[in-house]
Amino acid sequence: MKSKSTLLIIICLICSGRVFSQNSESVMSDAYFNFWNEQVQNKISADIEKNRKSDAVLKFENLPAGTQIEIKQISHDFLFGGNIFLFGDCGSPKKNKKYEETFGDLFNAATIPFYWKTLEPEQGNLRFEAGSSYEYRRPPTDPVVDFCESKGINMNGHAIIYGMRRWGHPTWMPEDREIMEEHFEKHIRKLAERYKGRIQRWDVVNEPTDQANRGAMPDDYTYKSFRWAMEYFPDLVKFNINDSDMHWDMTLYRRYLEIVRNLIDRGIRLDYVGLQMHIFNPDESRKIADGADILTPEKIYKRLDLMSEAGRPLHVSEVTVSAPDDSEEGKAIQAEITKNFYRLWFSHSNVMGITWWNVVDGGAAPGEPSFSGIYDKELRLKPVYHVLDELINNEWRTQTIVKTSNDGVVKFRGFKGRYVVSWKDKSGNRKQTEFDLLKNGDGFEVF
Repeated sequence: MKSKSTLLIIICLICSGRVFSQNSESVMSDAYFNFWNEQVQNKISADIEKNRKSDAVLKFENLPAGTQIEIKQISHDFLFGGNIFLFGDCGSPKKNKKYEETFGDLFNAATIPFYWKTLEPEQGNLRFEAGSSYEYRRPPTDPVVDFCESKGINMNGHAIIYGMRRWGHPTWMPEDREIMEEHFEKHIRKLAERYKGRIQRWDVVNEPTDQANRGAMPDDYTYKSFRWAMEYFPDLVKFNINDSDMHWDMTLYRRYLEIVRNLIDRGIRLDYVGLQMHIFNPDESRKIADGADILTPEKIYKRLDLMSEAGRPLHVSEVTVSAPDDSEEGKAIQAEITKNFYRLWFSHSNVMGITWWNVVDGGAAPGEPSFSGIYDKELRLKPVYHVLDELINNEWRTQTIVKTSNDGVVKFRGFKGRYVVSWKDKSGNRKQTEFDLLKNGDGFEVF
């Protein structure tokens, strides 16, 4: 009877998507684990402990030794995000609500679409407000900003200027470079005036490295766009550049690094450098699972380390991990690949955030894969969702109970972020306070 009950529980868990570790590992080849071997995993674990945690010191006056102190992390300093391109467009109020719950329950950051082409399809008529004309994957921006503010979600505006003219420029944009430049400055000023400091981060320029193959743009437009952003946005707003893919060879990466360094040397305030990683081809995921020499730990480290030479934190800004197909095996492969990528990125000392790109299957741009979401098309959780949830909300979140020492001091090591601390005073009254743990020695004193 016991074995039948156990089997039933396992079947239920598999159906709900909650069995991912054993299931995922069983579909990966020995050759895959030769790359992601025990030595690599131990390094990742050690780097997470070193780079993502700090030692807290809490001091309590007039508390008896041995008083229990409950410590609970309530948010991460590290940004775990997703693009929010399907806001209000998942097919039903129930699905829309489920989609919204992703931001807060799982992700603490969101990338909001500000693609100029669809933001201003008619010159002078911008789609900021609710009720604006419909564009797939491009919701009106005001409601999205309001929603993110209401939930305390860190926002990234993507992107002010996009070097790929097919996606970046409105169709009405003149071909004259000098006139185009005037429109660029006006557009940046308009976004700054409307949103001021409400959006924490902006991809000021997206994908400028291969501009020679992407259409005519104003001369030195990357530098000028950042200059205008610095002029019109408040100082508290963070500026990003976003380009590259971890598939790129090192020659292109060095070119990207040169662009970043050149901007910094010319006085540009560049806060973060975005690096992308898109497995758009489902066949590639199958090859990775079979042990192909693709996106291995060595190759990923090499690119992260090179771009770190710019002296700016890195944002793994666009992540696509396609499942090979819609089978349970395919979903398990997607989950296992994702788990190892996220662990490595989170462990790297210079990475400040990771953003999943298309949250729902079938919600990608034309030509991109259908099975790259953390939800299926009906907003049912996939194994990859549970992998991320386990990492972000369990394995990488500190919750503990410690006791005061004779001098009233409590020390603990926890993941960087915001904490709520609870205890009972000598009279039995419940007390509570919050603090941010960002570096060794952070904490508070209670008298």
